[in-house]
Amino acid sequence: MADPVRIIFLGGLGEIGRNCMAIEQQDRVLLIDCGLMFPDADMHGIDLVLPDFTWLRENADRIEGVVATHGHEDHVGALHYLLRELSFPIFGSAVTLGLARNRIEEAGLMGKTTLVVVADGERRMIGPFDVEFIPVTHSVPHAHAIAIHTPQGVILHSGDFKLDLTPVDGRRTDLARIGSIASNEGIRLLLADSTNAEERGHAPSETSVGAVLRGLFAEQRGQRIITASFASHLHRIQQIADAAIAEGRVVATLGLSMKKNVRMGRDLGVVTIPDKSLVDIDDIDKYPPGQVCVISTGSQGEPMSALALLGRGESKWVKIGETDTVILSSHAIPGNEGNVNRVIDGLLRAGAQVIHSHVADVHATGHAQAEDLKTYLSLTEPDYFVPIHGEYRHMVANAKLGYLMGVPRDHVLVCEDGDVLTLDDDGLAATGRVPAGYLYVDGIVGDVGQGVLRDRKMLAEEGVVVVVVTVDIETGKVLVGPEIITRGWVYAPEAEDLLDEACDAVADAVEKTLAAGVRDVDALERDVRRAAGKFVNERTKRRPMIVPVVMEA
Repeated sequence: MADPVRIIFLGGLGEIGRNCMAIEQQDRVLLIDCGLMFPDADMHGIDLVLPDFTWLRENADRIEGVVATHGHEDHVGALHYLLRELSFPIFGSAVTLGLARNRIEEAGLMGKTTLVVVADGERRMIGPFDVEFIPVTHSVPHAHAIAIHTPQGVILHSGDFKLDLTPVDGRRTDLARIGSIASNEGIRLLLADSTNAEERGHAPSETSVGAVLRGLFAEQRGQRIITASFASHLHRIQQIADAAIAEGRVVATLGLSMKKNVRMGRDLGVVTIPDKSLVDIDDIDKYPPGQVCVISTGSQGEPMSALALLGRGESKWVKIGETDTVILSSHAIPGNEGNVNRVIDGLLRAGAQVIHSHVADVHATGHAQAEDLKTYLSLTEPDYFVPIHGEYRHMVANAKLGYLMGVPRDHVLVCEDGDVLTLDDDGLAATGRVPAGYLYVDGIVGDVGQGVLRDRKMLAEEGVVVVVVTVDIETGKVLVGPEIITRGWVYAPEAEDLLDEACDAVADAVEKTLAAGVRDVDALERDVRRAAGKFVNERTKRRPMIVPVVMEA
């Protein structure tokens, strides 16, 4: 009887981001990815959302390392937060580790890890885990699928991938190796990317974007061109640079991450831009507008990003005007549409022409679409199939593709964060739950908590009413107040009568409580909150946060 293998999902199931899962074998743990998620609009003041590290902290002494499938923030962006608490090696391609290193170095945590570069097709033992790194094409170079050869057969983690037959660097998804595993050992369990499972057809090739960009650069002669894309999308950056250089333009980067990643890409030979064509952003005014191309960060409209500053006229390097054409070479991540639209509006107000993916085909997805996923399922013929990486509806759509391609319905499991699966001689089954809630980051503080978010939501939607009253505990008399201070409930100068009535209502309640012999400050504050809340709700039908302050004389 072979040893069982457990799969623990810590993030990435039912959301876009926070991708993190663990494989447990022979009492040891291997982590696959550790990413972050960008906050929803109702997460007031939150900068980032991380996986819940509770289970990992509890099992810290059993962790052999982290395998990083690729260098996107939703897969490696939480590593430096986890390294604050634990220490472990990280395995991945040179590009993947280069992108992860930036954040880890900034956090001063390189001493807590060892970065181990792996080659395409490499198979190595990480503790008891026999791990194979299979090349896949994605929107960041040198991504990998992960095949783990376990006592229960091969577990194949697709990573984020697409079936691009003409990628920019010629490095295709290695379907031959995946097919070889399927034909020989067989694939016991497939974990596959669900992001585009609802999208019909095949994902377009990345090189198709290059042709569109070349056409746009030819059309915009005389205009300064500013492009925006993900700083990690080095193949897109290469195609933008190629189109610019072909039209006799110099290239400058805008945004710290763009500058760092282009430098790293050139050092690794992934990005090729001649020295004579790459200029500092400080020097672009030395050239006529028609000879300049700026490659900027901020394609998602992040409020403090380089592109957002341009749209608000606050960039210290570039001022937007009528001689500028801005190309947004990206799609908005779900939830970011409003930020992107605001940036576009700002650029248009400044006089620029703006070209985005709804106007021209300036973006190609990095994720397999329905026909690609069907091809993948046909090739892998998995015994069991678990859709991963996507909102719940994406995973359900991917599960349906699994049924369509012949995986038995009872062998397809749609899971959620926190689910634990056990793969043993009898098959695959859900066998438990672990903590997998959201860990909120505000500034440098982690774990802000649901209570704080609820308070922020209430403050944002209803405002706050602070009621201050001073009492003499010995005599049971109100000495000063009540005084009401409000923000976001009513505008005080225009509501003096209402505030006076509120003060009277609170004063009556406090005096009755004191007259009844109550001298406990906590009890008085409860009565102040109850009286103020009742008055506010009855008179305005609003429910602001009530903050009672009872002071003793």
